[in-house]
Amino acid sequence: MTAHSSNDPMHGVTLEMIVNALVARYGWVELSKLININCFKNDPSVKSSLKFLRRTPWARAEVEALYLDSLDEPTADDKEEPGFNPWTQGR
Repeated sequence: MTAHSSNDPMHGVTLEMIVNALVARYGWVELSKLININCFKNDPSVKSSLKFLRRTPWARAEVEALYLDSLDEPTADDKEEPGFNPWTQGR
């Protein structure tokens, strides 16, 4: 048997890692639109968000759900480059 492995995508992922990943992906402005909580809108920081989310189970659940959904979505970097177009090359 191999070392402990888990199919749970949340295994070993801390709340701080989740918040940092979501901020890196969406930014605070978009994140505050996706999850309507004040700690993402008014002077947002990772520290203040973690404090709020650790005390507020429903908000933490929403953040975790968005994180899980974001794992399935391709990022802008994942999208394929458009193919070579000789008509626009060099302009």
